Amino acid sequence: MSDKNEKIFEDLSQKIDELSIRIEKLNLAEYLEILRDPKKVLYVNFLGGIARGFGMAVGFTLLGAFVIYILQRMVILKLPIIGTFIADIVEIVQKQISIR
Repeated sequence: MSDKNEKIFEDLSQKIDELSIRIEKLNLAEYLEILRDPKKVLYVNFLGGIARGFGMAVGFTLLGAFVIYILQRMVILKLPIIGTFIADIVEIVQKQISIR
């Protein structure tokens, strides 16, 4: 019986070691520490929100600039129907830019 108990103890010890390694890899202790402090949770979420907002602003700016660039190129090609419509849009955008 003692050999059987010893084998069970070794298996349990090995499982506990594996679980400990997995928890360390997940950084669970740091995550729980952050959750215990409401100020830290607010701070981390605030910084995350600022980063996401800044990323969206930069992304939309680049996307808008690319669209305007493409529209200007289409005006140069002088597409019959779309060309005048796009020319009006580009003219409006350029007026808005010059106002600022």
